[in-house]
Amino acid sequence: MDTTANSDAQKAEELKLKANEAFKANKFSQAIELYSQAIELNSSNAVYWANRAFAHTKLEEYGSAVQDATKAIEIDPRYSKGYYRRGAAYLAMGKFKEALKDFQQVKKICPNDPDATRKLKECEKAVQKIRFEEAISAGDAERRSVADSIDYHVIEVKPQYAGPRIDGEEITLDFVKAMLDEFKKQKCIHKRYAYQIVLKTLELLRSMPSLVDVDVPNGGHFTVCGDVHGQYFDLVNIFELNGLPSEENPYLFNGDFVDRGSFSVEVILTLFAFKCLYPKAMYLARGNHESKNMNKIYGFEGEVRSKLGEKFVELFAEVFCWLPLAHVINKKVFVVHGGLFSVDGVKLSDIRSIDRFCEPPEEGLMCELLWSDPQPQLGRGPSKRGVALSFGADVTKKFLQENNLDLIVRSHEVKDEGYEIEHDGKLITVFSAPNYCDQMGNKGAFIRFTAPEMKPDIVTFSAVPHPDVKPMAYANNFLRMFQ
Repeated sequence: MDTTANSDAQKAEELKLKANEAFKANKFSQAIELYSQAIELNSSNAVYWANRAFAHTKLEEYGSAVQDATKAIEIDPRYSKGYYRRGAAYLAMGKFKEALKDFQQVKKICPNDPDATRKLKECEKAVQKIRFEEAISAGDAERRSVADSIDYHVIEVKPQYAGPRIDGEEITLDFVKAMLDEFKKQKCIHKRYAYQIVLKTLELLRSMPSLVDVDVPNGGHFTVCGDVHGQYFDLVNIFELNGLPSEENPYLFNGDFVDRGSFSVEVILTLFAFKCLYPKAMYLARGNHESKNMNKIYGFEGEVRSKLGEKFVELFAEVFCWLPLAHVINKKVFVVHGGLFSVDGVKLSDIRSIDRFCEPPEEGLMCELLWSDPQPQLGRGPSKRGVALSFGADVTKKFLQENNLDLIVRSHEVKDEGYEIEHDGKLITVFSAPNYCDQMGNKGAFIRFTAPEMKPDIVTFSAVPHPDVKPMAYANNFLRMFQ
């Protein structure tokens, strides 16, 4: 090895150590940048690729993680961590069969490693369970609506129940406020009332189009929030900072209400209750986490089963399929969870006509609305997540021009300041879960628009304390190992 190569290898190793420190400090973007610099100096070191894959996983960039781990395996087919990192990324994407193959390879390379043996057994159990559940649901594909089989009126509320009650059919503000207080004490409401809230929400959502037009009167304001991800106490803080939803204080929550955070049931019942109370002042959009596959992996399914029971798992899955996919505010602002499309020429009428009552497909307009991300480069590129695509400022500009719009607001990505303005000011990402997963250290944000100007006024906020229940507390134990 010549002197220059020696020097490069030494610098690369120093960069790797700095990257490791950034990773330990939860500065995952910085870690990726430093690992990338190390790779530029020495691209034949499998460790650098595997470490960068791990950092990508922490940022939910699972497609990039798979690519990096695959490169590590190509460099050194006996490097067990390459398979391990790729298996973890596949798991996070819900690709359980691919994950299982990688963990089997880890076991083959390290036959006497008790940790590898344990994780392989857990993976095999998880895959068997998921296959079993898929087989059951496939057999029930033609079954009637779960909601249609539920009559909450016949559920008895015993006198000793001390929580808030709904008298009759109408959900009142007094009930909702009492429910919020109950949730703060880590108590749940009676199942009868939970059914009533969810079924009434379903009835409202069924009547809505896939693309909803929102009209804000002159002088009125409208607040858009991004991902909340089961962080109930931060949701309450938003209401304390910006006021409870009301006819005079309308909100749009832009998807990913659940998963990751372990108070997802409290979040979804709160948002649904306000939807029932003020149908024209609480708008809800579907995110990529309002789906069976994500809920199975990231904790919501387990949490619902624990707090409300099995029937609610099916009921929420049905309701999520009726959530609208996008909103347009005052014919100027397009709001969607993920982003834009792999093809040009998509009109608002195309979005409005999407048949949304299904689990999100793996490609097409609906998938891209829920999963896409902006990129700094022009044009289109592969997604860091391994689903949908990344799109540039030119794609944003063309979509806005063709649909006579001014701005895109989207969510879907954690941002250090709670928001990011991109694409020449034509696209804003807003993320409303501060200190995401109790480790990212980010701020949260929401956006207030005032008619008729509809200029974005961005408000940021920090995380508030919450009870000592860890993120993903209700997720499958095996899946939680890799988060």
